[in-house]
Amino acid sequence: MIKIAQLSCGTEYSGIQKEIEKAAEMFGAEMVLPDVNLDDINEAYEKFGLSCASSSLKLMIARAMSLVEGKNDADAVFICTCFRCAEGAIARNEVRRLIQNNTNLPVVTYSFTEKTKASELFIRMEALTTVVSRKSILAREKQEGLTLGIDSGSTTTKVALMENDEVIGTGWVPTGDILGCANDAINQALEGTCYKLDDVEAIGTTGYGRITIGKQMGAKLIQEEISVNSKGAVYLAGAQRGEATVLDIGGMDNKVITVNNGIPDNFTMGGICAGASGRFLDMTSGRLNVDITELGPLAQKGNYKNAVLNSYCIVFGIQDLVTSLAGGAKKEDAADAACHSVAEQVYEQQLQEIDVREPLIQVGGTSLITGLVDAVQDILGGIEIIVPEYSQYIGAVGAAMLVSGLKDTDIDDSKKF
Repeated sequence: MIKIAQLSCGTEYSGIQKEIEKAAEMFGAEMVLPDVNLDDINEAYEKFGLSCASSSLKLMIARAMSLVEGKNDADAVFICTCFRCAEGAIARNEVRRLIQNNTNLPVVTYSFTEKTKASELFIRMEALTTVVSRKSILAREKQEGLTLGIDSGSTTTKVALMENDEVIGTGWVPTGDILGCANDAINQALEGTCYKLDDVEAIGTTGYGRITIGKQMGAKLIQEEISVNSKGAVYLAGAQRGEATVLDIGGMDNKVITVNNGIPDNFTMGGICAGASGRFLDMTSGRLNVDITELGPLAQKGNYKNAVLNSYCIVFGIQDLVTSLAGGAKKEDAADAACHSVAEQVYEQQLQEIDVREPLIQVGGTSLITGLVDAVQDILGGIEIIVPEYSQYIGAVGAAMLVSGLKDTDIDDSKKF
């Protein structure tokens, strides 16, 4: 069984400890609390050098030090504190940095609320266990044969048909009926090629609907989007060796993943404030009466400083937008302000929780909104950002690429669920 070390503060008090354990068990993992004694706590706290008033944070630091010093062992690390606690946020980030600088353990950080449920943690636990149990699959650097990847996202379903390291067909449809949308996107991807579905050697699925679609289609690979998207990103960006950061601002949640030689070693997911989501930009384009494809170029003509959007809430963010327009703000200024608002929130909520490694690879449908890419680059001080070809199909490409390594094996994820 995979052992996930829990470094946390307040999970018992907030009543979510059972939810964490339930999420880990769902994916064949066990949460473990590194053993430390009172002397260890005092010594580790002094050595760490961060002043904390909370005794629980001191215990968290001591447990982290015990992992670094080899007094306890684990396969992965889950670090979490309450999202309301500023001291906890600082300690969480410093503990994450300590683990990453001194071990090779994959790490996920999370800020919980008292209402956090196991289902909200599933993808994080699944990703941790995937990185531990499927390193050989994730190390794959090329696609072979004829394979199909399906990414069933919250707002769109994407399909990529690949043959010998080349994307030869794509499909993109709004997500509604899970299976119906997958079939429509597959037909789009096959159209114009000489192939039919029966010719495909292996299918991989990812995204929210991955299990339903994977079971129906006999997919050999059914895998969460953290590891699949990061693999697709570095593959298409030509950055499989060395370090990189993958940023995917999605319709309902955002993912920031750092990778080393193509394998994720730290990631965070947004999920508390919808104002930082692609859905907010979709609503903005509707309010500005422009197609979402026009929002990026429109934003590039504007100046965000001329329109005020400073709410984290998607509802009040649109209210700010309406107020700015009513006050005489130009459409292009409002579009630029919306892009900067999303970029700033992603920075504050997620990018500050990791050590950004260049290049930053921006992917997902929102990577096609050029004004948003510019805003992210501006906020990060002008660092290099790569938006690779097929960036909107990143999950489908990653699934098609990874499953090519399974097509001649007995591994069949469709029989696991």
